[in-house]
Amino acid sequence: MTARIIDGRKVAQGVRAGLAERVRRLRERGVRPGLAVVLVGENAASQVYVRQKTKACEEVGVHSHVHKLAGSASEDRILEVIHSLNADPAIHGLIVQLPLPRHVDMAKVLEAIDVEKDVDGFHLYNVGSLVIGSSHIVFPPCTPYGVQLLLEHEGIEIEGRNVVVVGASNIVGKPMALMLLRKEATVSICHVKTRDLAQFTILADILIVAAGKPNLITAPMVKTGAAVIDVGINRLPDGRLVGDVDFDAVREKASHITPVPGGVGPMTVTMLIWNTVEAAERHASGRILPR
Repeated sequence: MTARIIDGRKVAQGVRAGLAERVRRLRERGVRPGLAVVLVGENAASQVYVRQKTKACEEVGVHSHVHKLAGSASEDRILEVIHSLNADPAIHGLIVQLPLPRHVDMAKVLEAIDVEKDVDGFHLYNVGSLVIGSSHIVFPPCTPYGVQLLLEHEGIEIEGRNVVVVGASNIVGKPMALMLLRKEATVSICHVKTRDLAQFTILADILIVAAGKPNLITAPMVKTGAAVIDVGINRLPDGRLVGDVDFDAVREKASHITPVPGGVGPMTVTMLIWNTVEAAERHASGRILPR
């Protein structure tokens, strides 16, 4: 068996084409979706991610603006910028690029973002809605949302399947598990303290890996015919980018697999734009967030 490679770039292009049409209709009504990014400090990876987001915005017609602050900026200064953007009617989506400098309380900063502009899906309202399975969730977190869309695009059945998520971060692992639980999968979460990781991964019909460790998942750890989604992205000493899955070996055992790069990454950025356009549509139609 050789796995079908899930082309995240191709799927993302299709989604972005639909987004461009939605933006066109909004602009006919005098509304141009706007995304603001607050970037604190000179983290090289963060700057790359922000450029990718800006380019994606340009591609579909969304206005974007990056607010750059020095790494020494005080927490109060960061909060001041966020409050200003919350009040700006031209801004429909607002994100703070992570990580933040150590002297900044990340939770406090993220909670300062207006829930109706929280297009990263990190606000407690969004997280809480995800936990209780509420229909009032405003914005699902972008990477898990992108993974779910890839599974649906490939026709991979979720309901009733055994799903194992490797990695328990607040950004990917936990919300991913909750989203698939809502789809009536049976979900297990593994993390750094999990004993004998392979005894869990070998049972997975769908294996989602977001651990940040190169080639953590090897072929003997994967069930024959499993769908494998690799969220990890790691740079090796020789400069190569690899995921958390031994791609070449696991490809010979899985039914579907995402490459790194070119798998989940393009979907993460695309779903951020999706959420921003959705926010603009809500604003244009006067839909009010349930409280």
